[in-house]
Amino acid sequence: MTLSNTATPRYYGEFRQKVMSGEIPVCREISMEMNRIDAMIANPGIYYDDTAVEHWVNFCEHELVLTDGSPLHLLDSFKLWGEQIFGWYYFVDRSVYIPNTDRPGGHYVTKRIKKRLINRQYLIVSRGNAKSLYATCLQAYMLLCDPNTTTGIVVAPTMKLADEIMSPIRTAIQRAPGPAIKMMTQGKLPGRSGGVTGNQVMLASTKVGIQYFPTNSLVEVRPMSIDKLQGARPKIATVDEWLSGDTREDVVGALAQGASKEQSDRGGSDWLIVATSSEGTVRNSVGDTIKLELMSILKGEYQDFHTSIFYYRQDDVKEVADPSTWMKSNPNIGITVTYETLQNDVERAEKAPANRNDILAKRFGIPMEGYTYFFTYEETLPHTKKDFWGLPCALGADLSQGDDFCSFTFMFPLRGEVFGIKTRNYISEYTLTKLPTAARQKYEEFIREGSLHIMEGTTLDMDLVYDDLDQHIIDCQYDVRAFGYDPYNAKRFVERWTQDNGAFAIEKVIQGAKTESVPLGELKKLAEDRRLLFDESLMSFTMANCMTLEDTNGNRKLYKARREDKIDAVAAMMDAFIAFKNNRDAFE
Repeated sequence: MTLSNTATPRYYGEFRQKVMSGEIPVCREISMEMNRIDAMIANPGIYYDDTAVEHWVNFCEHELVLTDGSPLHLLDSFKLWGEQIFGWYYFVDRSVYIPNTDRPGGHYVTKRIKKRLINRQYLIVSRGNAKSLYATCLQAYMLLCDPNTTTGIVVAPTMKLADEIMSPIRTAIQRAPGPAIKMMTQGKLPGRSGGVTGNQVMLASTKVGIQYFPTNSLVEVRPMSIDKLQGARPKIATVDEWLSGDTREDVVGALAQGASKEQSDRGGSDWLIVATSSEGTVRNSVGDTIKLELMSILKGEYQDFHTSIFYYRQDDVKEVADPSTWMKSNPNIGITVTYETLQNDVERAEKAPANRNDILAKRFGIPMEGYTYFFTYEETLPHTKKDFWGLPCALGADLSQGDDFCSFTFMFPLRGEVFGIKTRNYISEYTLTKLPTAARQKYEEFIREGSLHIMEGTTLDMDLVYDDLDQHIIDCQYDVRAFGYDPYNAKRFVERWTQDNGAFAIEKVIQGAKTESVPLGELKKLAEDRRLLFDESLMSFTMANCMTLEDTNGNRKLYKARREDKIDAVAAMMDAFIAFKNNRDAFE
């Protein structure tokens, strides 16, 4: 078959049939990706090329081997993922200058250029599902089958993980099972002057990486750091475990920027970035931001046909007790990972709670944050933009003059026990200058949205903070009817508030498990039901950082794991909520 804009992709078609028959259970995210693929099939401007897919499949199965030297048989999941990359194309018309052959000068002609549709693929799948081997297959194919010079970059948190991708390629070179690689590995390494003759090897593992000399192509390893990726312009890059480390830098975005620049300079767009990972166990890394974007694509909030997303996970933590659902997070269960292995991990999580978070995230694709952190990932997702001008509200204050936010959160009681949330926070100019680059970028996002404000000096002047907040209340016409505050560092602020607004409905909120436990439980329930209507990234950021500690009586108080994990806006929200509850009559 040639190019077709009506054909159903072979491997996706087989997968879809099994899903529809109930043979393969899938999670919500995979269902949404299937909807996107169905839309691609129906799009008359997108073409499927089965020959390109089969060329990749045949290369992998006939030329590559596993690290132990045994034959490589592509998994059905690999064929599904690879088909998305190599199977889809579109055409663009480009004006090209052609010199005249019979006279001086030349003329322009319009050429129709075939382009590969997918240039980014995100794969989130549980540990043990051979995602590193999949990356190997992509790197080896692009290195040896692309007729042009190819720079391949393998990025991983550690050299050990990177070597898992490189090792099968080195094994194929050493053992040369296929005719093509066997031919390429005959002879000696080229000399320093380069060039390939009959007695010189074409493919070799060297100090700089894996080199294919006829096209001057290379696969090399780079650390997972933007500083180490400066100037990198790969044609293909694979990023391993991009969700699993405490990564504050968008290495995927940095690689994509370099790759697109390189191919643009060459007049092409066939670069490829593939990011693979198990579910993360760190909050507020760049991975959280990327996942938000991916979910927007999956939900159809905006179209991006150039990005492929396979996000495998259990839909609910309760499914961990049901082995019949484990294929949702483990598409290769029974092949690369056994039911027995997963069952042992489930039992280990029950007996050793310290291992629970890692097992839920790494084996079942459930974000750790919902089970260690107070708010789940879904509960921290912002709502659509809303304004609450002129509405009655309660104000909560959690004041700081150090590195933390000086936070004020407004709670607007709406119908049906729903609360609108707005927050306004302050730090000193000096605090901002001390931030590392990644954190500063995050803070600048908050500044742009208006939830964080920078005050001059090395420490916060509470009188200036008061003046600014007071003007903000006036500008937004907020009707503040109750005020709750943490007494730490609040004396001067409360004095001025009392002078200006009277002593009515002012609540001192003593911090501690005894006072915090009940309102925290109520806020948690509101968040679960999506009845806290916030639209600011800073509120999402602080909610995502919230942990709780329990005392011997089971009472909880707010807690953060690290100094840089700010929770002040949530503490202020709790203060506002307590003030509201204690003064309900003021809102009737």
